[in-house]
Formats: sequence, structure tokens, C-alpha cells
Amino acid sequence: MTKSQKTANDKAWEILFERHKILEEVEKNGFFEIASGQINQERESRLMAKFDHSVNLPDIFRDNHLSILPISRSKYVIGKFATHLKVEYDSETELTPFEFPAEIESIDYKNLYSESSALHCAFNIGIIDDLVGEKTAYTVSGKMSTESFDFNIINSIANEPYSIKVENSQCEIDAGFESENYFVLIESKKYLIEDFLIRQLYYPYRLWSKKITKKVIPVLMTYSNDIFSFFIYEFSNDKDYNSLQLITQKNYTIAPEEIQRSDVDRVFNNIKVIEEQKVPLPQANKFERIVYLLSLLLERDLTTDDITENYKFDRRQTDYYTNAGLYIGLIEKDKSSIRKKPIFRLTSEARSILHKRHKFKYLDLINKILEKKVFYLVFELTLKHGEIPPEDAICKIISENRPDINDTTIKRRYSTVRGWISWIWNQIPD
Repeated sequence: MTKSQKTANDKAWEILFERHKILEEVEKNGFFEIASGQINQERESRLMAKFDHSVNLPDIFRDNHLSILPISRSKYVIGKFATHLKVEYDSETELTPFEFPAEIESIDYKNLYSESSALHCAFNIGIIDDLVGEKTAYTVSGKMSTESFDFNIINSIANEPYSIKVENSQCEIDAGFESENYFVLIESKKYLIEDFLIRQLYYPYRLWSKKITKKVIPVLMTYSNDIFSFFIYEFSNDKDYNSLQLITQKNYTIAPEEIQRSDVDRVFNNIKVIEEQKVPLPQANKFERIVYLLSLLLERDLTTDDITENYKFDRRQTDYYTNAGLYIGLIEKDKSSIRKKPIFRLTSEARSILHKRHKFKYLDLINKILEKKVFYLVFELTLKHGEIPPEDAICKIISENRPDINDTTIKRRYSTVRGWISWIWNQIPD
């Protein structure tokens, strides 16, 4: 990665690692403690020490198998710690529909574009009660002190435990729900994830396990593509950070209007095909990640650093998926930023689409894909044969309609075309 491609966090941490000889100290002692004041000399510690997903870790951390945890309000520890847990979505999990109460007007369930709005919605329509199996009360949220506790964490290289003591660090709870027998702690994400920082559940879990007598249940919730996914965990050993085990996954949705084959046929038959532009055919295989990026931009405009440092994109993925949004005309780039970094924002058309009900939002997104000639022609074959065409057929369509793309690049772009067509095909019920 060139210097110009590095994020602000990358650059600041490289300076700190050199200044404090952090790699040498970790090799010698197994860890290095650093004060927030020392971090603040380069960049605010709150921006430098919270990595919700492993992909957000600065290069120097990833290259050396390092991670960082807070141990007080003013100190952190760096070591070869296994801090994140992989998340796997079970495609066989049943999707439970919930009706939205007609009497609730202050929640717009079509536009749950923040974690808090998704949580409030899930609670107020009864999803949390169903999740727990008991009537719940919404009792806790926000930042609080962890008080003091100690725990073991696995060294990710040596696979040996390392002991850490926390003294009045700060933790944040997205939501706590109490029922007759349980206290449910929920960490929420408004997007699909590949892993998450266990600390976001472990520190609140240790705090509340001491404060109340009821069983504390740690839960991860993700909200994406109009589906609430809940991962119910338990810590098999309270003093073992890495003892988090998945018990079950539950999926919910707000009784959507299903997209029918006839809906997609109607969109396809009314498409006004746009000839392929000179802009590059994107390399972004998962269209659901474009939907996720659009939802982030609905809240606020973002730079590449904002996207890379705060969400589940590395630098290369940020480039791929912002370019994909530009390609379909739903994202625009403003290069006149006073920060001298381009800012990405939604087009007015994208904002209009994202504020529609689920069915019509997705039909409009399908339209935006299929108005591109390559995708239109591939989907035409898909409809004709009832399945996505083989690789050679897709590559032939790309070659005939994008003479600017060489044979090697066509092979890479094939996976994007197939991925987007597969996304459309999956919207149609069997």
C-alpha cells in the first residue's frame, strides 16, 4: 500500500509504533501498555483504538497479528490477542414475519437506517419478547463504567492465555432488555458482518453479571436488507474472553410484500437500456454490500477514510464499492472538499429509492442494474433458460459490449456480473 493509500489511523499508528518501539516491547514482554494521552499526540484515541471488525485494524496491527483493548479510561494494552469472533449467517434459519402495529406512527419501519432505530422498532413490535420468550422491558443503554475485573484472552499466535486486568474502563451498551428471568444485552450493527469485536459484549457482560442475579444473555443483532438477525451467545467461562459460544440464530422481518416473478418481468420488459459507458465495469461481487453502503450514505456523506476506518470495508473494498455505486448512478463523488479528500454522497434518485417500501425499493435497485446493457443481456439469458448462464456465455457478452476490457480483466469482471444477477435472481421466490 502506498503512503497516499494509507488511512489517518495507519499513518498515526506507524508513528507511535516507531516512537515507543511497540513491536520490540510486545516481543519482549508479550504486551505493550499505552496511555490515551500518548495516542492523542497523533490522533484522538477514540478514533484510534476502536476496531469493530478485524478489517478495520490498521495495517501495522494486521501485519503483526496485533490487537488493542482498553484497560482503564486512560490506558490500552496492545498484544497478539484474539479479540474478534467470526460470524456466519445460517441460510437455513427460518424467517419469522411480524406485522407492524398500525397505531405506531413515530417509527418509520421502511427507513430503519440507524442501529438505535432498528432496536427501537424490534422492541416495540414484539420481536425482542419473542426472542427471549418472555415479556421484556427496555431498561439500559449508553455508556457506563465497567468497574474492575480480570480475564484471560488467547494469544492468537502462541494459542496461550494472557491475563488482563480492567479497572474502570468505559463500555457502551446498545440496549439491555430485562424479563422475569433474563437480562439480555444487545450489540447491534446495521449491516451484515463477517466478524465483530467480542469486547463489545464481554465488558458489559462482566459488569452486569456482578450487578444483578438474573442470567445475562449476550446477543448480537444485525439489521440489513430489511432482516433482523439475532445471534444468541453464552460465555461458557466468565473469566475467559474467548469462551463466547453461539447458541442459536433467529431471523425476523416486518411482514414484507414479496417480490413476485411477475414484478421482475414487468421491470425487465420496461427497461430502457443504457449503452455501456466509458466508466470501468465495477469489480464488486456482492450487491448486498452496495445496498449496505447506500444505507450508510443515507445518514451522512463519507470520505474513503470514513468508510474504511468505521465500517466493514478495507481500503480496496472501499474503492471497489464506491466505484460500483458511481457506475449505477446512485453515488456521486465531490472532489472539492476542504479536507482535500473526495466525499461520497447519494444522488437524489438514490435517496428517493431508499425511502420506498421494501418491495419497491428492491425493484428499483433491480432496474438500476438491468438498465446497464451487459447486465440486461445476461439477465435476458437467465430468464430464457431459468438459470444463470455459464462463465463463457457471460464473458462473451462482456467482450462484445465492452471492447475496452481485455481478456484478463473480463475474467475478473465476470464474477461481478454473475454476483449481481444472482442477487436479482435470489429476490424471486421459488
